[in-house]
Amino acid sequence: MFGARRRRKATLEAGFLPEWRDILDRRWRHWALLDAGERARVEDVALGLIARLRWEPANGFALTDEVIVVVAAQAALLVLELPEAWLDGVRTVIVHPTTVHARGEHSQVPGLVSDEPMELLGEAQPEGTVFIVWDAARFAARHPERGTNVVFHEFAHVLDMVSGMVDGTPPMDTDEQAQRWVEVCTATYDDVQHGTDSGVLDPYAGVNPGEFFAVATEAFFDVPIDLREGEPDLYAVLADFYGQDPAGRLETRGTRAS
Repeated sequence: MFGARRRRKATLEAGFLPEWRDILDRRWRHWALLDAGERARVEDVALGLIARLRWEPANGFALTDEVIVVVAAQAALLVLELPEAWLDGVRTVIVHPTTVHARGEHSQVPGLVSDEPMELLGEAQPEGTVFIVWDAARFAARHPERGTNVVFHEFAHVLDMVSGMVDGTPPMDTDEQAQRWVEVCTATYDDVQHGTDSGVLDPYAGVNPGEFFAVATEAFFDVPIDLREGEPDLYAVLADFYGQDPAGRLETRGTRAS
């Protein structure tokens, strides 16, 4: 415990290292879209995560600075305009090298249980553990145009858990904001389930409300222009919640990330 405290103190005192910025320049397309103030905020939050969390490799994986920095920075982007404390529930990040095959009974839809092997790219657990599959996270960081991002997905679940349950509704500032959120997300969720949506969201969004929010978060940050055009009401409530306009950011600075 004392060794962990010393490491945390040393990491915080050293600050966000120049070589970590080089990693983000090379490995994370979103980094080029951020202005100086946004980068400073992401660095500050990411540094706190790097220092505070227990980072563990799985299955003989080598946990490098690249792995830790890319995951931490992407998690930090979600709370760019939200309270950093909303990530305090996370204590450990376990990184697997590639897809995990979960076995045993599992259920994502109430009343439906399966014992078929299930491929997992990530998972956020209520007790504070997030696991991430690195090859999927690394690819998504370089290819946001695919609209899928396991780090955004799992840390969206973390934000969802702040309210005490995973129900697709993270904490809201006002009752009016919450009511609008429920109206828009319920309507879009129903469209996804019936196949009458725009097609921007991955069909996995129709599994349950918690997965809907996580998938919508992926699309909001990775294919924001498509989401704004295909699901304008959903884009609007996500922009209101996150306090960000990724579509505008991409339109303004997108050539820097190409």
